[in-house]
Amino acid sequence: MKTIDIRTMLDGLPDAVTLRMALRNVFRQKARTALTLLIIGVGVAGLILSGGFVDYSLRTLRESTIHAQLGHLQIYRTGYFAEGKRSPYKYLIDRPDRILALAKEQPEVAEAMARLSFGGVLNNGRSDLAILGEGVDPDKEAKLGTQIRMIEGRALAGRDRFGIVIGEGVASAGGLKPGDVVNLLLNTEEGALNNLEFTVVGVFRTSSRDYDARAVRISLADAQALLASESVNAIVVELRDTDRTDAVVRRLGEKLDPATYEIKSWLQLADFYEKTAALFKRQFAFLQAIILLSVLLGVANSVSMTIFERTGEFGTLMALGTRRRPLFALVVIENVIVGLMGSVVGVALGVAIALIVNALHITMPPPPNSNSGYFAGVQLDAWIVATAFLIGLVATPIMALLPARRISRVAVVDALRMN
Repeated sequence: MKTIDIRTMLDGLPDAVTLRMALRNVFRQKARTALTLLIIGVGVAGLILSGGFVDYSLRTLRESTIHAQLGHLQIYRTGYFAEGKRSPYKYLIDRPDRILALAKEQPEVAEAMARLSFGGVLNNGRSDLAILGEGVDPDKEAKLGTQIRMIEGRALAGRDRFGIVIGEGVASAGGLKPGDVVNLLLNTEEGALNNLEFTVVGVFRTSSRDYDARAVRISLADAQALLASESVNAIVVELRDTDRTDAVVRRLGEKLDPATYEIKSWLQLADFYEKTAALFKRQFAFLQAIILLSVLLGVANSVSMTIFERTGEFGTLMALGTRRRPLFALVVIENVIVGLMGSVVGVALGVAIALIVNALHITMPPPPNSNSGYFAGVQLDAWIVATAFLIGLVATPIMALLPARRISRVAVVDALRMN
């Protein structure tokens, strides 16, 4: 029968032989290996689930923000973003068709639409409510506003003449419902008072409670008639892919005179999104830090116990002539194998749980400053999965370095006493 000299095997023969011995040691210690695999697998799965949940939540909030009211980007007259809320008539776009045509030339653009904003008073015959109104193109807005939920009545349609949809907060404050008649009173561009009668056709809810508390929408034609103006305040652009927002903003910025027009992306307009996203990231960064620390401590404890229990075995190897450096390398290789196996188990476990969670459609409570909740889900992003896998793969051999170094320096006589 062919025999293998231990010293020769670990100090010069091909790595395949060393790897074979490391694999044999891993599977020989079944209970210890299973415990370490469990620790690594649960930790990797936890990192995938926590990171994927945050990513899914932020993506959901992002799309809800975009498709409720903001669009992917908006084009204004320069100065409107800073001063237009106080003096909207000073920053009107007089030739919106040219800007609309320019926006639609971009291949990433799905739709472009004009809006006319105004502030005024809504009277229901009993009380007056201060409102912020928008004149919109109902048919185009229906395609953009997929996250606007009609809780009563129906959405505004292109055929509606002097129809109005109101936010949930406005309806609650004024005791209004579909079919009620209201009056809008405001100042025109020339400073005159104008008043028109509208019929409530629906009550809507968006992701922003503050917006719903004051917002009303009428058709763009009715808004222009009410303000006695053919101009608009903003051009709202919807893209096919949110990730292309910055590229389109940059390209349109090169074609529009910055002294005349300014472009704002949805992120610059969504202050509440930034605050909510920052809150979510802080909370889950802390959770991920706890998970990572638990993985490292668990792996370190398991590896240290495994190496300690095998001290007599290592003493025998050294007594047979195995040098300390190859012994150190053998221990590290064993833990690389365990880390690889544990990471694979963790990825499989994390992906399986993520698919189950996504299928269950668990309802989450509304985030801050929001009216509606959302379905919990886990975004299986390749970067999150790869990062979790690498953490599991690298953590195990790193945690084994100090115990392996210590065991390789134990005196042979002391190690043999452990047998």
